[in-house]
Formats: sequence, structure tokens, C-alpha cells
Amino acid sequence: MSYLIAKEQPGETCVVCEKVKLKGIHIYTSFICMECERNLIHTETNDPKYKYYLKQLKKITTPEIYS
Repeated sequence: MSYLIAKEQPGETCVVCEKVKLKGIHIYTSFICMECERNLIHTETNDPKYKYYLKQLKKITTPEIYS
């Protein structure tokens, strides 16, 4: 049931906030929404949110290249 609901919503799921958003950027096969991208850029490294962003970004993996 949740699969059907997710397919009806336009947009993609952000790898950071895990919400469906319309606008953002793609890094390899992952999507980061504009809001998370903006927050990520402006977060200082000593801010506790920085560790959260790093943890979420570790979900991004380099796609395998098959030759």
C-alpha cells in the first residue's frame, strides 16, 4: 500500500531528510533536496547537525562501473 502512495507523489526522496521533494541535486544515484543542500553548505563543522549530515551522506555510494 505504501508503495502505491509513494509512486503517486511527484519528486524524489532526499537522502538527508528522507522526505519527498521536487527540487534538488543528484550525486551519483542519490538525491539531495535544495533545503538540505543549503543547510549542509551553511553548517559549521563544530555544529552538532554536521555529524548528522555526515551520517546521512555516507548512504551515498559510488555506482559500480562495469566494462
